[in-house]
Amino acid sequence: MAAFVSVSALTLAVSTSAGIGRLPPGATAAGAAPASLSRSSAHGPCMITGGAEVQMSEGVPTSHGYSRSTGTVRALNLMVDFSDAPGEGTALDRYAEFFPQTRNWFRTSSYGRLDYRPEAPVRDWLRMPKPFAEYGIERGAPFDPAYRELVEDIVTTADPEVDFSDYDLLNILVTPNAGPSALDTVLSVTFAGNHEAPVADGVPVANASFVYSRQDDGSGSYGRTGYRVLPHENGHVFGLPDLYTQEGGGAAGHWDIMSEDWGANNDLVGWHKWKLGWLDANQVHCASTPGTKEYDLTPLARPGGPKLVFLPLDARSGYAVELRTREGNDEAVCRPGVLIYKVDADVDTGMGPVKVYDSRRDSGGCTRSPNVHAELSDAAFTPGETFEDPRNGVTITVASADLKGDHAIRVTRH
Repeated sequence: MAAFVSVSALTLAVSTSAGIGRLPPGATAAGAAPASLSRSSAHGPCMITGGAEVQMSEGVPTSHGYSRSTGTVRALNLMVDFSDAPGEGTALDRYAEFFPQTRNWFRTSSYGRLDYRPEAPVRDWLRMPKPFAEYGIERGAPFDPAYRELVEDIVTTADPEVDFSDYDLLNILVTPNAGPSALDTVLSVTFAGNHEAPVADGVPVANASFVYSRQDDGSGSYGRTGYRVLPHENGHVFGLPDLYTQEGGGAAGHWDIMSEDWGANNDLVGWHKWKLGWLDANQVHCASTPGTKEYDLTPLARPGGPKLVFLPLDARSGYAVELRTREGNDEAVCRPGVLIYKVDADVDTGMGPVKVYDSRRDSGGCTRSPNVHAELSDAAFTPGETFEDPRNGVTITVASADLKGDHAIRVTRH
C-alpha cells in the first residue's frame, strides 16, 4: 500500500505531508520521468543512496515514478467543492491565489530550466457527488479508502472535459471552507509516485497535490506568500521529501521550502536543485579525496557559477556547502553566508533527512519574520568562521569573500 507520513503540527511553520507510493517496474505515470541529474564520473563518490524502504529518499538520482522537473511541465488544476462546503467566490478566484506566483517561483528557483505551465480547463467549481464529510478526509488519511474514493470521483466528474494524459501533474485546489482551518489542522497533502492511483485516460493519476484551507495566520502576509503551499506540495511531486520533523522546522529552518512554507519566501537548498536537474555537473564539486582544497562558491540565487560542494561521509550521507544571500526567492535571509548541512539518504521524509548546522547556536537568530524558524536564521558561516567534524576528520573554513559577493571555502579531509 502507498505509505503516508503524518507529523504533528506543533508550530505554524509545520505545514504539509507527503503520501508516498512507488510505481512498479514497467508502469508509467503521465509525465513521469527521472530527474535529469547532470553528473560526471567525478561525482561517483557523491551519488549517495538510501535503502529501498526509505520514503522519498534524498539519494541521487531521484527514483522513477515522480513527475519530471525540467523542460515544459503541464500542471492540471481542478477547483473542487462539495454540497456541504460550496465554493467561496469563483473557482478562478481560487486559481488566482496560486498563479502566476507558483509558476514564477519555479522559474526563479530553477534558473528557467523548469517551464511550469498551469492550466485550468474547467473554469467553474467541480462539484463532488458526495458531501466533504463523507469522504473521511483528515490529516494523516491514507490513500485507501479516503483519497481513492475522492480521486475516483474527481476523475469521473472531470473526464468529460479533461484529457488527463495531456498533463504531467495534478493540483486539486479545494474550496477553503472544506475541513478545518489550517491554523488547527493542515490537510494539504501530496500523493507522489503512487502506483495505487486510479487510471484516467490510460494513465494513473500518480502525482497529485491537494491544497485545502488557506495558511493564513493573521499576520497580513497571506496575500503575498500564501501561494507557497503549492510549490511545497509540488516539490513532493518532483520527488523531494519533507524536511520538517515532529518538532517543526528545527532541522532545516527556513532554508528550504520543503521545511517551512508559511510566511516569507524561501528557496530550495542546492542539493535539491541538483536532484531536480537545475544545476550542471560543473556547478557541483565532489570533495571526496583526502587533503586540503579551496572551492569558489557563487550565490545560489544567481544563475551560473559554482553552487555546491558535497563531502560524502559514506554511501548514504555527506555534508553539503552552498552560499545563500538575500535575493531571488530568498527574501528572508538576514545573515548571508555559507550554509553547511548534512544530507542523509537513509532518513525518511519528515524525519530530518537534512540537518542545517548553526554557526551561532542559541543566538535566537536574526529575524522576526512571521513563521520563520528564528534560531537557524543566522546559521550561515561568514569569512573566518569554521565548521569542524573531528570524528570524520572534516574541516570547512570560509576563507574569503570578494566584492561581488562570491565566497571561497577551504575543505580539509583527513
